[in-house]
Amino acid sequence: MTQPPSYPTPPAGGPPPTAGGFAPPTDPTPAGYAVPPQYVPPGHHPPYAYAVPPPPPLAPGGQPLATFADRLLAWMLDTAIATGLALLLFMPVFLVIWGNMLTEMTRTNPDGTLVEPDPGKLISQFAILWLAEFGLLLVMLAFYWLYHVEYLKRGGQTLGKKAMKIRVIPLDPSRTLDRRAAGRRWLVQYLAGSFVPGFSYVDGFWQLWDKPWQQCLHDRFAGTVVVKVAA
Repeated sequence: MTQPPSYPTPPAGGPPPTAGGFAPPTDPTPAGYAVPPQYVPPGHHPPYAYAVPPPPPLAPGGQPLATFADRLLAWMLDTAIATGLALLLFMPVFLVIWGNMLTEMTRTNPDGTLVEPDPGKLISQFAILWLAEFGLLLVMLAFYWLYHVEYLKRGGQTLGKKAMKIRVIPLDPSRTLDRRAAGRRWLVQYLAGSFVPGFSYVDGFWQLWDKPWQQCLHDRFAGTVVVKVAA
């Protein structure tokens, strides 16, 4: 009597054998062989994963910090406002003083020759001009106090900061901006910046390397930070 043909026992967990008596391979790669590397045409770089950019730096209260460009543009707008006020107040005074000096230096005799300028009058005009410039400095410092302290403490924004949608807030989230903190900012940013040569540049650029809150020196002295806001 003829015995039926025997078939090899399929491996555990594998599919049943086919009619030919061989089970299909479950792994396309033979055992002991590594997968060949992907072919890269000459002149091309292999694909690489793109790094996810880090999140923007945040203030202690969770708000995004204002960028250097935002703060610079806000400062330029505020400076333009102050410059316009200075021109409006003192340009007539300067014109009168320079007009008197020019008249004194261009007086002529009846024969058309220039009259020798009176040194005393010229010195007095220069003294008046110097006093006018010093008075302008005092007036501008007073204006900056009203603008960057009294006006700023109401909502943490000047007109320039409102335009750039940034705000000054205390570094401590539990506090509110008051006259003392705003006054300390004014003391360093404008009073020291007006009388210490080059200090205003150091103060303004300090935020580029300050970590972790990107503060200027007047921010550090006042315990404040500048953040982005929706409006």
